[in-house]
Amino acid sequence: MTKIQMTETTPSPVPGGGRGVDEPRVSDSNPVHEGSFDLLIKNALLVTMDPALTIFHPGSLAVRGDTIAALGPPEDLNHWEGSAREVLDAGGNAVLPGLINSHTHAAMTLFRGLADDLPLEEWLHNHIFPAERHITGEWVYWGTLLACAEMIASGTTTFCDMYLFEHEVARAATQAGMRALVGEVLYDFPSPNYGPIAQGFAYTRELIARYREDPLIAVAIEPHTPFTCSPALLKTAKALSMETGVPLIIHLSETRGEVERSIAQYGRSPARHLDQLGLLDENLIAVHTVVLDEAELDLLAARGVRVAHCPESNMKLASGVAPVPEMLQRGIRVGLGTDGCASNNNLDLFQEMDTAAKLHKVFHRDPTVLDAPAVLKMATSGGARVLGLEDRIGSLEAGKKADLIFLNLDQPHLTPLYNIYSHLVYCARGADVTRVIVGGRTLMAGGRFLTLDWEEVARQARRFAENLKARGLN
Repeated sequence: MTKIQMTETTPSPVPGGGRGVDEPRVSDSNPVHEGSFDLLIKNALLVTMDPALTIFHPGSLAVRGDTIAALGPPEDLNHWEGSAREVLDAGGNAVLPGLINSHTHAAMTLFRGLADDLPLEEWLHNHIFPAERHITGEWVYWGTLLACAEMIASGTTTFCDMYLFEHEVARAATQAGMRALVGEVLYDFPSPNYGPIAQGFAYTRELIARYREDPLIAVAIEPHTPFTCSPALLKTAKALSMETGVPLIIHLSETRGEVERSIAQYGRSPARHLDQLGLLDENLIAVHTVVLDEAELDLLAARGVRVAHCPESNMKLASGVAPVPEMLQRGIRVGLGTDGCASNNNLDLFQEMDTAAKLHKVFHRDPTVLDAPAVLKMATSGGARVLGLEDRIGSLEAGKKADLIFLNLDQPHLTPLYNIYSHLVYCARGADVTRVIVGGRTLMAGGRFLTLDWEEVARQARRFAENLKARGLN
């Protein structure tokens, strides 16, 4: 590895309590030498979200191919400015890892605003499931592109999806240039995509094989819930997960009604039911986990279960408040998700962070609960850990993929700046994002999408809504 020679300096104070660093980070597999960079970013407020919460202010970051090659103070990287293929002056911008949406149903952007203000089970069984009987692969493709546009515009670079026709979700994410962990929803009743459940497992196997080595797309096995999946289905899903080594994802204990039904049917809560079936382990990502007692929290921690927290959806459907601070205290890995647009109704993770922090403060009547850095972790490095992608994304570190976003700090609602973490969680909005890069590729800059045709995506979404209205399903 070629070393960058440094003079002795004292780290300068940085907003937000992170520590200044006088040693640039260099990837062992990507030695730095002149002319080796595809992109050099300078004059940024670099919020790395690495384990030490390092901040470079100002800072520079160099990209080679799809990977971060080096980052550090400007005096140690900027002398390569003349030989880098592209140089971006990020003055006035914070640069941070792309946000990670740990759980959504992307194509449900097409159902945004449909059947609002209803209880979960009525909303799901009387409105969403009937509407989904008319969904096709084509509509999933356009609905996912709509979701990708919304996520890119608000700084999300990776999402975890559970829905129908997931090959179309993968196709749309690839077209948009986003990372995605995708999985076909599995349940006991026939699916509009695969029909009976045996074909659902065959379809899932095909997805796993197809995307095994894909640079952007990974696959999970995704039974819907313990109340829509029989024990036999759940055991088959677990066996396939163990055979293929891919994650298992399920909605779990979202409402008190779900817990009461499980106790009536199986004599156990949903969490204990899954444990009895052998599903609770480090390979499981449990979504929502709102209604859990202390013993169940201990059980999830002991089994290494990962959790996707969706506070705005839980609030809108009046499901309750997930015990996230208690999970974090036990060392449970927790990421932040939006859920789908039919139950949120947007995919803005900046808004989700603000909501998550304030919800738990008021619920616990403690302003110190879930501070800003902890919440930002849930949307970045914590989300990467939940999805099993922490070796590739979630923080700005040499050797990791160049997934990063620029956020314009030169705005009234972000002035003055005392603490960058506070600003990112409590003040920033998705609309403040000015540039989005995934794997070194720019997806959005200057308010323009570079990988998708927004006008056509919007036209197709409106066409779907008209078709749904014509069927009387709105």
